[in-house]
Amino acid sequence: MSDLNSLIMEQLQWFIGGVMLLILILLVMAITQGAKLRKMRRKYDLMMEGSGVENLETLLVDLKVQMDAIEDEQEQQRKAQEMLLTKLQQVKGKVGIKRYNAFSDQGSDLSFSFAIVDEKKNGVVISALYSRDSSYVYAKPLAAGESTYALSPEEIEAISLAGQQG
Repeated sequence: MSDLNSLIMEQLQWFIGGVMLLILILLVMAITQGAKLRKMRRKYDLMMEGSGVENLETLLVDLKVQMDAIEDEQEQQRKAQEMLLTKLQQVKGKVGIKRYNAFSDQGSDLSFSFAIVDEKKNGVVISALYSRDSSYVYAKPLAAGESTYALSPEEIEAISLAGQQG
C-alpha cells in the first residue's frame, strides 16, 4: 500500500497538471459557447422584435394556422374554378352563320342557317328560308353536332363554322 501511495505522490503533480489543463480547455470551450449563445440570442431578439409574439413556438403555431387557412381557401378556389370551367364549356357561345339562296329561281341570299353551339357542339341550328311568297323558320336541336332531324348542307356548314371558333 505504501508503494501505491508513493507512486501516487510521485505522479500527483502530473495528475493535477492534467486536470488543470482539462479544466482550462473546458473553461475556454464554455466561454466560446457562451459567446455563441449571446450572439444567437441577439439574432433571436432582433428577429422577434416587432412581431408581437412572445416566443418562436407561438410564431410557428400561428404561421401553421395561417398556412392551413390559405390551403383551405386555395382548395375552395380550385373547386370553384373547376366548376366554372365545366359551366363555361357548356355555354352556347360559338356561332356560325351561312347565308344562301334557298330558291335559285327567285329571291337572293336572304335565307340563312344559324348555329349556336358549345365546346361539344351541343346547341341549336336555326334556318330561315325566304321566298317572295313566304318565309319559313326551322329550329333543330344539336347533340355532338348531330340532330334527330335531317340537316341540310347549309345547316351542316353553319355548325362546322361555329365549331371552328377558338
